[in-house]
Amino acid sequence: MTQENQPVTDTRPEPPDAGTEQEILTGFLDFLRATAVYKAEGLSDADAARRVLPSLTTVSGLLRHLADVERSWFRERIDGQADVPTRWSDEEPDGEFLVGPDDSLAEIIKDYEDACAESREVLSRYGLDDVIPHSPSGHNVRWVVTHMIEETGRHCGHLDIVRELLDGTTGE
Repeated sequence: MTQENQPVTDTRPEPPDAGTEQEILTGFLDFLRATAVYKAEGLSDADAARRVLPSLTTVSGLLRHLADVERSWFRERIDGQADVPTRWSDEEPDGEFLVGPDDSLAEIIKDYEDACAESREVLSRYGLDDVIPHSPSGHNVRWVVTHMIEETGRHCGHLDIVRELLDGTTGE
């Protein structure tokens, strides 16, 4: 572990052992969201932005990607909000992964946590069986929540690997 990188306390919420389908699904999604943050906490800004793989994958870039995906699926597709900000574009399809030396990990984490709070607020107004009118494939809300569990879980695995390559930190 480098001198700048510090261990953090695990405060992730455990998914419920029992409950409604929506409580269980959102419980697992919230656990994975907190896991993504947990994997990033304690890193310096420089290490969070450091590339250790041939791709653009960094801890900061993964959190930015997850924030953009949260906003895209929940605010844009489920809720139909216009002008939802994302860092990707036709000109820069991987824009969310571009992290510069002036980017603060604390600000990136806050943005991701804000995006998750926005998603929770949107989800509170919909049921799992509601069809998304703004999805060309006719997805329902259940599909989006399940997809976000998959998306966030997959990127938590990436964060595990990147974190281990950065400073040797391993764990759940």
